[in-house]
Amino acid sequence: MKATTTKKYTALAKLLFISFMSLHLLGCHTPVDPEKEASMTLRGDTILVHQAAQVKSYLKTIKVQKELHQLELTTTGTVKAIPNQYAEITAPFSGRVTAVHLKLGMKTKPGTPLFEIASPEFTESQKLFFQAKTAFQNASLILKRQQDLKVNGVGSERDVEEAKANYEIAQKEYEHARAALQIFQIDINKLILGQSLLVRSPISGEVITHDIVVGQYIKSDEPSRAKIADLSQVWVVGMVKEQDLNLISKLDVAEISIAAFPDKKIKGTIYHIDEILNEDTRSVQVLVACQNSDKLLKPGLYVSVNFIEKASDVIFIPEKSLLQYNDQSYVLVQIGQDQYLKRPVKTGITDQGKVQVISGLKVGECIISEGAFYLLNAK
Repeated sequence: MKATTTKKYTALAKLLFISFMSLHLLGCHTPVDPEKEASMTLRGDTILVHQAAQVKSYLKTIKVQKELHQLELTTTGTVKAIPNQYAEITAPFSGRVTAVHLKLGMKTKPGTPLFEIASPEFTESQKLFFQAKTAFQNASLILKRQQDLKVNGVGSERDVEEAKANYEIAQKEYEHARAALQIFQIDINKLILGQSLLVRSPISGEVITHDIVVGQYIKSDEPSRAKIADLSQVWVVGMVKEQDLNLISKLDVAEISIAAFPDKKIKGTIYHIDEILNEDTRSVQVLVACQNSDKLLKPGLYVSVNFIEKASDVIFIPEKSLLQYNDQSYVLVQIGQDQYLKRPVKTGITDQGKVQVISGLKVGECIISEGAFYLLNAK
């Protein structure tokens, strides 16, 4: 019994001795440097990753380069005739058709005869013209006679002034009557009282519709009876959503696709971007001018419009390499061995997992492309 107790005290003494020595050795050890104990350190905007840090295995870097890029935006569109290359033909006076010169597909120039109508209204306008012309000629003769009389001492200044006033009134009435006829491309020098009205084409183009026949009575307030258009060039009206306006302002080329001709691509250029937003559709109308020599683009046709930017060299980086803080975008640029600088950047469009960098980076610099968020806790 005594031997057993002695052994227990001996074992306890050894345990106390080992504990004392351990505490002594710990107390004599040099304190651990917190900076070396951490895996990374933040100094200003620079992050230092320690050589043995495990986080290094998660970091990947890439070299900043430019690449050729074209911005594209697809929307629907409608073909439209260009307004100053399109005319709806109506009769300026009510009357009965006496002759028809136009036919579908006929080419026209300004002044090409289209049809003729016998119109009492037109005859009345002719009478007013000839009356005004005669009154003007008489007023001119009277003025000349009064001026001659005054020169010879027979007439008075008052008579000359009165004749001059009448002359000016008659002149204005004649000019008004003449202009009223010339607006319809009427040659007043060949005008004969009672002749039919010859309706002429106001533009160069092609007759695309008409339903005028001889003997038909046409009223001046009726809808158009014929349409002429030059469709060698047309507009395609595309609608662009308001959120895409920042993109469309950078574009200048469009490619038109037609469902009936899927292999046919028609090039166009942006002619005009409307200044007013359509509040119902929240979109803006964009006019695209297109050459249409083969007449595939017909007014009213629905098409697809693919707006294409001119190809340019731009800097793109992976989305994963971009960090955000307080509405500020920045990347981590490698400036030395295991050293990375937080640098703000200005970004542009996002395309296929990449972000355009407008400013803040130079070609040839290295940035962290993956794993940058592991370094956000650097202190």
